[in-house]
Amino acid sequence: MGYDIADYKAIDPIYGTIEDVDELIAELKKRGMKLMMDLVVNHTSEEHPWFLESRSSLKNPKRDWYIWKAPKYAADGSPEPPNNWSQILGEANSAWNYDETTKEYYLALFTPNQPDLNWENPDVRAAVHNVMHFWLKRGVCGYRMDVINMISKDQRFPDAEIVLPDHKYQSGRKFYNNGPRLHEFLQEMNREILSKYGAIAVGEMPGISDIDEVLKVVGAKRGELNMIFVFDIVDIDNIPGLFRFTLQNWDVREIQRIINKWQRAMIEQDGWNSVFIENHDNPRSVSRYVDDSDEFRERGAKLLALMQTTLAGTLFVYQGEEIGMRNFPATWDPDVEYKDIEAVNFWKKNNAMYPNNPSKLSEARHVLQRKARDHSRTPVQWSSGPNAGFCAPDVKPWMRINDDYSEINAEAQMYTDSSNDLSVWQFWQRGLKHRKEHKDVFIYGDFQLLDSDNNQVFAYSRTGAKAGSWVVVLNFTGKTQEWEIPEHVSVDGWMAGNYTAGKPDTATNGRITLKPWEGLLGKCV
Repeated sequence: MGYDIADYKAIDPIYGTIEDVDELIAELKKRGMKLMMDLVVNHTSEEHPWFLESRSSLKNPKRDWYIWKAPKYAADGSPEPPNNWSQILGEANSAWNYDETTKEYYLALFTPNQPDLNWENPDVRAAVHNVMHFWLKRGVCGYRMDVINMISKDQRFPDAEIVLPDHKYQSGRKFYNNGPRLHEFLQEMNREILSKYGAIAVGEMPGISDIDEVLKVVGAKRGELNMIFVFDIVDIDNIPGLFRFTLQNWDVREIQRIINKWQRAMIEQDGWNSVFIENHDNPRSVSRYVDDSDEFRERGAKLLALMQTTLAGTLFVYQGEEIGMRNFPATWDPDVEYKDIEAVNFWKKNNAMYPNNPSKLSEARHVLQRKARDHSRTPVQWSSGPNAGFCAPDVKPWMRINDDYSEINAEAQMYTDSSNDLSVWQFWQRGLKHRKEHKDVFIYGDFQLLDSDNNQVFAYSRTGAKAGSWVVVLNFTGKTQEWEIPEHVSVDGWMAGNYTAGKPDTATNGRITLKPWEGLLGKCV
């Protein structure tokens, strides 16, 4: 279930049946839609029959389907992990787990319940291909591939560099992010399975920011994947080299740099981008990049929508993003309300390290409120009714509903009726419609950054073969800003903005005034 899968060809009964999936695929097809499936094959559940066999004895045929290593031994004779790699979702813990039955350690990069498969074994790769074939034959259109860049490990399994002296274990990502055989494995997967179905493949690849390395995966002639999720934009507030639960300040120039880097790289070198700023592994975008206060949440959410719907590539919108859902309040108790293992481990670690330091614990609590994955996993707010319309009143959802559901919900936004403004949902709907109507510009067109030294306003132009040139201007501050339209940009008229349902009445030349968190889309002459 979820990311620790015990059976790749079955549906957990609490969610339904495989016949339900067949019906979903068929009904989506009737509506001109397709189903993309999440493929989680870096690791399985510890309850998967493959692992149960693997751990049963040293001589089991499936022993080397997983990564097992003999222990090191301490001076007192107690077993210790084979190296100092830390667990990704709990950096205070080892990525290796001792098995009492066979007296060896197995590698589980994420949690002890998710042992890593050994992709060096051709039988493992054949089994994964068989799983992919099973679902493609049933009608899924392709896969979002979970942490697919971690499937190839450096077979020396060396110790990681000590970056955190106060931590026993260190990040080993240098030795498994885009490992030595990754491209070989992906090309084999494409050749044996993906190409035979014309399937779409989107790779989740955290920790990789090198253009050349990314292009090896998504280059048009490489025969690997169609696109990947580059994490630069969602790592913007991480302290480089440290774990995810850190915070650093940034300004709009960093957003400019990241987006310009990847827009230009794919245009110039025949690759393809995914466009996203929110997903199940990150906090809510309106709380992260703009201002989620009651005064500015809607403006900020629309600003981010305007940006994303005008960037080249394939756009991914996360559940709740289209209504501007935000992080839950700082007042929620970390010991009660946070459920995700990464947050639980982080809070547990800080309580162990700083039990008598209120300042350190307050800082850790602040980081949780800004960065925890839990914020994107609260139930979707469908209505102002009990449980936000997500489930029946007498059913307790897996997480507490965000306190703001009576004001922020899909029902209210779908039926907003105002001649002067649009709800966040309506703004997204209009933006997606416009993106499709002018796909030669906004999906496939050229991208040029404007005013790159500006630390308050992000501006760029998009140009297509049919619909000509357009300009996007985004005030990434909560203050009124003045912005000079470049002389070489001739704005014919402003076609959309996030302060009005109609066309903005803003000057088309010279210096213009931008309201807090205002975004404008203009058509050029």
